Amino acid sequence: MKINRRHFVKQAAVGATGLGLAAALPGSLFADTSKELFFKISISQFSFASQFWTQKLNPLDFAAKAKELGISGLDYCSMFFADKARDQQFLNDLKKRSADAGSYNLRIMVDGEGVLGDLNEAVRLKAVEGHYKWIDAAATLGCPMIRVNVEGEGAPADVAKAAVDSLGKLIEYGSKQHIDVIVENHVGISCNAAWLAGVMKQVNSKHCGTLADFGNFCINRTKPETNDIAGYMKTKCLEEYDKYKGITELMPFAKGVHAKSHFFTTAGDDAETDFYKMFKIIKDSGFNGWVSIEYEGGLLKMYSQDAKYLDDYAGVTATKNLVEKAGRMA
Repeated sequence: MKINRRHFVKQAAVGATGLGLAAALPGSLFADTSKELFFKISISQFSFASQFWTQKLNPLDFAAKAKELGISGLDYCSMFFADKARDQQFLNDLKKRSADAGSYNLRIMVDGEGVLGDLNEAVRLKAVEGHYKWIDAAATLGCPMIRVNVEGEGAPADVAKAAVDSLGKLIEYGSKQHIDVIVENHVGISCNAAWLAGVMKQVNSKHCGTLADFGNFCINRTKPETNDIAGYMKTKCLEEYDKYKGITELMPFAKGVHAKSHFFTTAGDDAETDFYKMFKIIKDSGFNGWVSIEYEGGLLKMYSQDAKYLDDYAGVTATKNLVEKAGRMA
């Protein structure tokens, strides 16, 4: 069946939703599917944020939903089951659901447990201890790693020293259960890739690395009006670190990659990031691990009602097709 790509994307932009659109964006539309990818594809649970926060999707159904979209690797977000970190029944059920779907539990991305780069030692230690339960949860799920944030206020060298101290403690705790600790360029000073690469060099451990994210390079952002996701979604980036330079700097330490997307051109490419350039950088680095889809357009659609954003499922599928195309062309 012939498919008019422009017609498709136009239809998507005016609000087509659900798996009907997802099914209508086959990988064969974009690239030679006979060529093997040099990486494996996973998905960030945050790609379904609007579904979890409106309770249209249960966190326990994450694996099944990813399987429907043809994705086997799972990046869990602690925020969607924050009160379940020590709930063994829940964790065992989550593990069983993923096994039943034939999925691989890749990592837990941990947020909201304190500032690992805080210059106050007592505050920093509390943050470190707040992460311990997630290392335990990762071990229960069979995840080989957790993702943490390393932000902090103060001179960059001082924050780096504090972050190295915290990461050392987490690596020591995690090593007892064979859990690695990785850091995403995510918030605050960690969005400066040169700074984060410097932290990795100081840590100098095979059990620590980066989660290189295409989209998190804002080094100066307006303050949110409210301390919640709605407030943050209204903020604006005032200064951005060069994302291609940043990914190049982070890939030598990468134990994972986030292919972040928000909306697409009529040709099916990402409107903000050159995925072809990104995947060339990734391939040239020698990386052959998991690349996680992190589609945020569904969440933006929920808050803005802007028709340029696809819903969660259509956006994930469009991102997956682009990842496959760019990966094969790298």
